[in-house]
Amino acid sequence: MFSGINFEDIYIDSAWAAKQPERYSDAVKVFESKFGNEGGIEVYSAPGRTEVGGNHTDHQHGEVLAASINRDAIAVVRRSSSPAVRIVSGTYPMFTVKLDDLALKENEKGKASALIRGVLSYLSSHGFKIGGFDAYVTSDVLIGAGLSSSAAFEVLIGTVISGLYNDMKIDAVTIAKAGQYAENDYFGKPCGLMDQMACSVGNMVRIDFKFPDNPEVERVDFDFARTGYSLCITDTKGSHSDLTSEYAAVPSEMRKVASILGHDTLRPVTLEDVLNNITALREQAGDRAVLRAIHFIEETKRAGLEARALQQGDLFEFLKLVRKSGDSSFKYLQNVYTNSDVSHQNVSIALAVSDSILGNDEVARVHGGGFAGTIQAFVHNENAEHYRDVMDSIFGEGSCQLLKIRKYGGIRVI
Repeated sequence: MFSGINFEDIYIDSAWAAKQPERYSDAVKVFESKFGNEGGIEVYSAPGRTEVGGNHTDHQHGEVLAASINRDAIAVVRRSSSPAVRIVSGTYPMFTVKLDDLALKENEKGKASALIRGVLSYLSSHGFKIGGFDAYVTSDVLIGAGLSSSAAFEVLIGTVISGLYNDMKIDAVTIAKAGQYAENDYFGKPCGLMDQMACSVGNMVRIDFKFPDNPEVERVDFDFARTGYSLCITDTKGSHSDLTSEYAAVPSEMRKVASILGHDTLRPVTLEDVLNNITALREQAGDRAVLRAIHFIEETKRAGLEARALQQGDLFEFLKLVRKSGDSSFKYLQNVYTNSDVSHQNVSIALAVSDSILGNDEVARVHGGGFAGTIQAFVHNENAEHYRDVMDSIFGEGSCQLLKIRKYGGIRVI
């Protein structure tokens, strides 16, 4: 049933695309074992995402550059006359969300059902049709690697509703906002809009959060498949326990600098504002806060410059800016390791080893929140396998994923 699908168009990498027919067929078999084989089915896909530029800028209403990747969540779906959504996700038991009960439930926070309920509630309240369906969902978006598996799931549910009940006419930004609403309010996890937007829109996307309720979204149509580069994401396997205060300190310190200068966030603040008031800022906010403010000011500009470099086809300039982004995150943002445990610096080690084996036109940087997580590298295809082998030898088999940037966001495959 999948013979007419161009999987390489969706998944870019020919070897990865070759695995998809079996993956899809297996998903259909599981679906039919759970829901029966009477009635037609549809298959939907929503990708994970990677942050390319704008490290820790969205919470200060800055700019980011993000991209969808060729790892995705897929849903085998059948429309149902029952006023309920029934989903089996991976190996977890089936759960049901009733369409006449979409109110937030405190005891549901942290569960996948909360995300579904939140997406349905948002779309319904914004005038879109919703209805019942049965689905089996499986995902190869790595959890905990900064690729936004939860955002892919939310976008997947929104795309299913768009396809089954709205003729695929719910726009990508609305689906992204539905996902963010579900994650913030129903699931109970604060997040910006970058994750959902990159998963929903597809390819490269520049997002300006100057007006966060109505962000400016620009799709950057650049064909990375033709560049000869792979996007490598390495999970350095650092412990994320007890890092809540580290993550919280970043926006808190940035806002403290902004407040001293008379603003709610750093977005209106210029480098001249910081330098002209640096003595008072150091005294009242501390040196690290000042350095983090400088990072934000330059990094939010850099995200826009990266987008423009790609639009102009200047890959060398883009990679140079990515390198500057990584340097700024290490020196000024200081989210590569935690000062409370300097004996463990997984991300620092990964970056140091990357510098030793990557060429001058290849680059690695901290990815996402930082401190104990992942690094990102743009590596020549011919060097990618060697790079992965080295990373895996240090951090464990499967730590490094060779990815491609996918041109599609949430889509109906069949």
